[in-house]
Amino acid sequence: MGKIKKKYESGEATAFMSRKMALRKLQLSLKMFRKLCILKGIYPREPKNRKKAQKGATDKKTLYLKKDIQFLLHEPIVWKLREHKVYLRKKGRAKALHDKVALKRVVDNKPMYKLDHIVKERYPTFIDAIRDLDDCLTLTFLFSTFPSLRFVPGSMSSLCRRLTVEFLHYVIEARALRKVFVSIKGYYYQAEIKGQTVTWIVPHYFGFQPQSPDEVDFRIMATFVEFYNTVLGFTNFRLFHSLNICYPPKLLTPRGTAEELNATNRLHWDNEEDLVSERVAALNQSLLRSSDAPVEEQVPEMDEFPVTDDAEKLEEMKREAERVKKLKNLFGGLKFYLGREVPREALCFMIRAVGGQASWNGDLFPGATFDESDDTITHQITDRNLENKQHVSRYYIQPQWVFDCINARALLPVDKYFPGAVLPPHLSPFHTEREGDYMPPEKRKFVDMEKGIVTPEDAFELANAGEEGEQEEEDDDDDDIDEEEDEGDLEASEEDEELDEDERALKDLKKQMKVTKGEAEIIDELKKRDDETKEQWRLRTMMIKNKHKRLYRKMMDSRRKRRREADRLASKRIQIDESTTKKPKKTKKSKAK
Repeated sequence: MGKIKKKYESGEATAFMSRKMALRKLQLSLKMFRKLCILKGIYPREPKNRKKAQKGATDKKTLYLKKDIQFLLHEPIVWKLREHKVYLRKKGRAKALHDKVALKRVVDNKPMYKLDHIVKERYPTFIDAIRDLDDCLTLTFLFSTFPSLRFVPGSMSSLCRRLTVEFLHYVIEARALRKVFVSIKGYYYQAEIKGQTVTWIVPHYFGFQPQSPDEVDFRIMATFVEFYNTVLGFTNFRLFHSLNICYPPKLLTPRGTAEELNATNRLHWDNEEDLVSERVAALNQSLLRSSDAPVEEQVPEMDEFPVTDDAEKLEEMKREAERVKKLKNLFGGLKFYLGREVPREALCFMIRAVGGQASWNGDLFPGATFDESDDTITHQITDRNLENKQHVSRYYIQPQWVFDCINARALLPVDKYFPGAVLPPHLSPFHTEREGDYMPPEKRKFVDMEKGIVTPEDAFELANAGEEGEQEEEDDDDDDIDEEEDEGDLEASEEDEELDEDERALKDLKKQMKVTKGEAEIIDELKKRDDETKEQWRLRTMMIKNKHKRLYRKMMDSRRKRRREADRLASKRIQIDESTTKKPKKTKKSKAK
C-alpha cells in the first residue's frame, strides 16, 4: 500500500505563496519587496482554484508563484536592499544624536546598485526593448516636467529631461515621425523605429500642482522611472550609434548666425555647460556625427517577388511606402518662425522631423538660428492677430496647420489656418473605425486622398465645405427649373389665345399623351439592410454549432448597435450642416410684359 498524500501538499497549494510568506523568506520590508518586484518584472498571479492555493483559507490574499520568489532569492540587488535598510537605520540614529561626523560618514558610504544586468535579462534583444518603449517614454516625459519632490529627487527629473531630449533628437535625425495629435492630455506622437511602431504622450507644460499621497503613489512611480531611465539610456546609445551620431549628443554649430544670435544669451548663463545643454534641448540644430557620411535609417524596399498573392494588399503597401517617403521631406526647403505664444518645443520637433527649419526669438530661449527679419522665412506660426510687422513674403498660420499637414502627409492650403480664422476639425489619426462605425465626412475625404481617389487640395476643400456646396447647387438648379417653367407657361398662354377651338382640343390631347418626368422610387435602405442581415444571419446560424451560436449572436448584435449609432450620428451631422449652411431663398423676378 502506497503512502497516503496529505491535503494541500501537492498541486496549486505548493505552486503559490502568499505575500507574507514571501516577505519572511526574502527578509525584506514591504516597501523593498515592492521595489524588487517592479525592477524584476514579477507580479501577483491569480490561481485557478483560490481555496486550494490558499490551503483552505477563506480570506483573499495576494499570491505569487513560488518559482518567482525562488528566482528573487538569487538576485544580487537583494543584498543591496538589505544594506540600504541598515543605512536608513544608521542615518536616523546619527540624526537623532546630532552627530554630524557620523552622519557624514554614513551618507558618504551609502550603498549603490546598478540595473544593467536586469535590463539585459528582461530584454534579450534590442527589438524587445524598442517594443516596450511606449510606457517607458510616456512616464519618462511625465517625470521630466516634475520639480524636486519627496520621492522624486531633482537628479531624477533632470536625468529624465536629458534622456527624452536625446530620444527626440534621434527621431528628428532618422525622420521616424509618422503621426501626431494634440488633445487636452498632451501631445500624442507615433514613430517607426527599426520596424516597430512606438507611441507615447508628452504632457503640456503647465504649473505643477501637488498631489496628496492618497491620490498618487509617487514612490511606486519613481521605481518604474528608475528602471525606465536605464532602459532608455541603453536604447539611446544604440540608436545614436546606428546613425553614426556621437553620444552624448554634441552640436554641429556652423560659424556665423547661430553663435551671433546666442551671444546675448551667454550673459545670462554662468556655466557654459548649462548653455550647451539648453541649446541641445532646443532641438533646433543638427548633431555632430562620428563620420562625415550621414547614415539614415534604412527603409526596407519592396520585393519584386512578393510572398503574398493579394494584389490589393501589395498595392496598398507600395502606396504606404511612397507616402512615408514623401512625409520624410514634407517641409523640405521651408523655414518657420515660431511666435512666443505657441508651443515651441512641440512645433520645432515636428517641423524638423519632416525636413523643415524652425527658429524663434533668441532673447527668449537659446538655440535660435535666424531672426524674424529674415526674408527667407516662408511661414510664421502665431496664435494671435498681428496688426504690425507683417511681411508679404511669408504666410501667417496657426499651429494646427503643422499637425494636419503631417497627418495628411501633404501640404494643405493655408487659407483655412490664417490668424483669427475658424479652424477645421482636428481629427485623431490614431482612431480606426470598425465595420459599421461612423466616420466623419472630413476624415472620409482624407482617407480617399490616401487611397489616391482625390487630390489633397480637393480633399481639403471638400472636407471644409461639407454639404454647403451641394446644397447651393441644388438650390440653384431648383431656381432655374422654376424660372423655365414660368417662362414656358407664359408663352403657352399667349399662343392659346390665337388658336381656334379645334387646335386647342388637339393640343390638349397632345398634352395628355406627352411623357412626364418620372420620380425615383424611394427605397428604405435601412429596412432593406436589416432584411438582408436577418436572412444572412438565419442562413449562417443554420451551419453554426449550438455552443457557438450565442457568441455569434453577440457579435452581430454589437455590429448592429454600431450601425444604428453611425446612422444616428450621420443624421445628426446632416441636421447641423443644414442649420449652419441655411441661406434665404432667392426672390423670383416677374416675367410679365
